[in-house]
Amino acid sequence: MEKTIKPLSGYLMLLVALGILVLAIFGFSAKAFLLALPAALAFFLVLPGFFIVEPNKAMVLLLFGSYKGTVKADGFFWVNPFMTKKKISLRVRNFENKPLKVNDKIGNPVMVGTIVVWQVEDTFKASFDVDDYENFVHLQADAAVRKMAGTYPYDNFEDEHAEVTLRSGVEDVNKSLEDEISDRLQHAGIKVIEARISHLAYSSEIASAMLQRQQATAIVAARRMIVDGAVGMVEMALEDLKIKGIIDFEDEKKAAMVSNLMVVLCSDKNASPVVNVGTLNP
Repeated sequence: MEKTIKPLSGYLMLLVALGILVLAIFGFSAKAFLLALPAALAFFLVLPGFFIVEPNKAMVLLLFGSYKGTVKADGFFWVNPFMTKKKISLRVRNFENKPLKVNDKIGNPVMVGTIVVWQVEDTFKASFDVDDYENFVHLQADAAVRKMAGTYPYDNFEDEHAEVTLRSGVEDVNKSLEDEISDRLQHAGIKVIEARISHLAYSSEIASAMLQRQQATAIVAARRMIVDGAVGMVEMALEDLKIKGIIDFEDEKKAAMVSNLMVVLCSDKNASPVVNVGTLNP
């Protein structure tokens, strides 16, 4: 458990150290070695106890392997010179993971890159519960990405019932990733401020095939829209001809007209008209 302490002011102890130094110099000059030697020894023992804590940094203190507390206030301080001091940054840090090849829910290999913004919250856990907390953050972020990616499909082409996908559910996916990383890093006293996907794409070995599939899907959707529109236009044309009494088609002639109109309207090329000067029959 982290324990925050505030040690003695370094400025006060600096005055004490200077007084001891003056006493030692006076002793040597007066050849009073019984006074000078202990004063000199005390001066050199006092010096290692001084340290400086910068803003948004902390100093973890140990005495012969026993945790004594953490100094989070910035300033100039002095502690027992036999204490071991370990500096830890409390500043907000971030890193961007290079795109990692993972499998989505359906098993498709995809490349996912992430950005994680984090901060040390508990200096005791960061120092003593894990071996290297910075390396721990990177490894656990990779593991969280693998688990998160296996929860969602890349898109809903193969899973039409998927409400959230890696492509479309940006907010939900990022929230899931942030929660997963937070759960893993709380053991190291790390607070995750933000985690989000920075890169998302199919893996190179299937990217070409998936692009062709997307293009085919787009073409089918466009054709469906064209056919629906053409059917509506043909229905409207026949209905107008019938209401206005311009011409009365027999079933065979009506079928031929519908066929010709559908060909003209649905074709992806310009139609070449043929003038029939003899009869309505083709």
